[in-house]
Amino acid sequence: MTQFEPGTDEWLNQVQEDIIDPERPIIDPHHHLWLKRFNRDYVLPQLWADTNSGHNIVKTIFMECRAFYLREGPQHLRPLGETEFIAQIARESQESSKPQARIAGIVAHADLTLAGASTDLLLELLQQHRDSSQGLLRGIRHSAARDPHPKDLLIVSAAPPYLHGKESFRSGLRILAAQGLTYDSWHYHHQNQDFLELAQAVPECTMILDHFGTPLGVGGYRHCRDEIFQQWKQDMIELAKCPNVYAKLGGLAMPDNGFGWDRAARPPTSDELIRQQQHYYLHMLHCFGPQRCMFESNFPVDRLSVNYHVLWNAFKKMTQDLSEADKHALFYGTAEKVYSLHD
Repeated sequence: MTQFEPGTDEWLNQVQEDIIDPERPIIDPHHHLWLKRFNRDYVLPQLWADTNSGHNIVKTIFMECRAFYLREGPQHLRPLGETEFIAQIARESQESSKPQARIAGIVAHADLTLAGASTDLLLELLQQHRDSSQGLLRGIRHSAARDPHPKDLLIVSAAPPYLHGKESFRSGLRILAAQGLTYDSWHYHHQNQDFLELAQAVPECTMILDHFGTPLGVGGYRHCRDEIFQQWKQDMIELAKCPNVYAKLGGLAMPDNGFGWDRAARPPTSDELIRQQQHYYLHMLHCFGPQRCMFESNFPVDRLSVNYHVLWNAFKKMTQDLSEADKHALFYGTAEKVYSLHD
């Protein structure tokens, strides 16, 4: 039997499913674009290959990923290269004569701790992001993810310790709120309490929790899934009490989550994904409610584990008994509201 490399088109194509509810409009509020990562480019043709795989993906949000940075100039302004590059790709997506998904918003990167030294520096960067984005800037992500054992992780973030607790960082969030911008947080499960404190300290800022707070399942966490899940459940209950926090449901098929699909002979079906992960999704829906949740693909990172159309089939299966209003919120409405994507 031929063995395909996980994450490749040949490997993913081993699992094909009929599309469930194919007409439902969807906003995918979290994907990346880059060159030469995981041995593959992922720009507009590759994004469209996934979004055209059967579901009705109408709009997307690009999420910063430290790609296409400027190589010269002041360090704090170098993320502008990413915004400029993505804005051009977004324009291409919007000018397509075919009914393709269009990139409708950009969440860029900024060092929010700049506010501690000079609010002018941060304000300058945010304005230049606005200008470079051609009107698509919707928010900022400044990753706080930090783990004491980075060698065990495939995707490593080198955030400083306790970033969420730094007053300079919190001052930056207050500036985001005043500018009408959102904050996306990527951090690990053992940092959820830090994020809770942050959300309580800056209630005026709309915050989006990415990837369930990333419950890790590799390295020293490999045999702790049940223990981590129990603490994670309680953390989500407390976090949901903060009305300024919204939740992205997805990004749970990253290799660092430890489900092992990225090393398997074939990717999971939607039913297999549901069997292993549905309890996370249902708990988030119970805590936050559909009006504060949105499904996300986190592609192409989760593409290392699962096919795009299979992932969205799983989302639809998990929510088949919900009302039409709740389904619309999860697949479209919440993202449209949080990221101001109204036409």
